[in-house]
Amino acid sequence: MREIEIERELKVLANRRRLSIVNYLRKKKEATVGDIAEAIKLSFTSTSKHLTMLERAGFLEKEQRSLEVFYRIALRPPLLYSAIVVTF
Repeated sequence: MREIEIERELKVLANRRRLSIVNYLRKKKEATVGDIAEAIKLSFTSTSKHLTMLERAGFLEKEQRSLEVFYRIALRPPLLYSAIVVTF
């Protein structure tokens, strides 16, 4: 069963845009969807879809504040997070 979880996490990370998001949030600690979209030069809608995938896989957490959604690295991200942080 653990193999299935690892495969799912790897598939989520196997995208340069999602890796850019993780790297950006690692540096900034927290950001809105709009800020992230601007930083990685991608549309708001596409960025939001990538953020949702990362959140569902456990890499990110989100918090709604008024009309904006803020994302940050999860307090307890999957173990693979530690492996990719080393590469940045």
